[in-house]
Amino acid sequence: MPVETANPYLLDKRKTRLGFERAADTYDANAVLQREVGERLCERLDFIRMQPQTVLDLGCGTGFVTEHLLKRYKKARVIGVDLACNMVQKTRRRGGWFRKPQGVCADVMHLPFQPQIADMLVSSLMLQWCNDLPAAFRECVQVLKPDGLLMFATFGPDTLRELRASWGQVDGYTHASRFVDMHDVGDALLQAGFRDPVVDMEMITLTYADVRDLLHDLKGIGANNATAGRNHGLTGKARLQGFLQAYEQFRLTDGQFPATYEVVYGHAWAPHLLPGKLPEKFIPIATHRNLV
Repeated sequence: MPVETANPYLLDKRKTRLGFERAADTYDANAVLQREVGERLCERLDFIRMQPQTVLDLGCGTGFVTEHLLKRYKKARVIGVDLACNMVQKTRRRGGWFRKPQGVCADVMHLPFQPQIADMLVSSLMLQWCNDLPAAFRECVQVLKPDGLLMFATFGPDTLRELRASWGQVDGYTHASRFVDMHDVGDALLQAGFRDPVVDMEMITLTYADVRDLLHDLKGIGANNATAGRNHGLTGKARLQGFLQAYEQFRLTDGQFPATYEVVYGHAWAPHLLPGKLPEKFIPIATHRNLV
């Protein structure tokens, strides 16, 4: 039976890290959504008029976005940062013969950099692994130069809603993280001292011929269930079969199974000098896209 915990959605950082350490070699083959979101996030840099000297890619994974930043900002020092050292090693192999990114294995909650070292921070699908989002944003403010830019993508609460609902019919354990709402992300940016935050959202739907393929993708990228309220034992064939049967309610007319992701994008600017007069509102925008 599920064990009562103060916060069943609190993430076990050690389990989170180990999941990504083990998935370093299988990540790229399964990261269809992650590449798509990374590309869409990088496209937003087309509208940013700045030539940074130092760029940090927070939660760099195997370096897909890091390599894009390396090509886009040819004179910049680009540093990939990840909680999993095996991921950092993959990132450091990116780039060409004469220019490669640097890599640092570190926790975004405790970035090992001098204050005001970076002109730009980019983070694609990492922030959802932070238990304390305002604290993570405060750490980002510390390493950004005045007027530096943070640009990110993270997951919103409708992410994997089909998986969550299906497991909910099987047992009382938590089987997926609880993701932060777009408006709460904007509030967290302001709490951390960022200015002029803009946050928007889109829905992306992946489809699978077999629900097991979805589970395979999640395992392949290292996105294991690290919540405190998870089942700490084996799932068992009966529970898995119950989950697969429950997922049938979401089968599409073409026979495919959907996996919905709510992707929250945002950017914000570091204070001019000191956190002081900050805006009280951010701008929410909502759109919808399908990726089949």
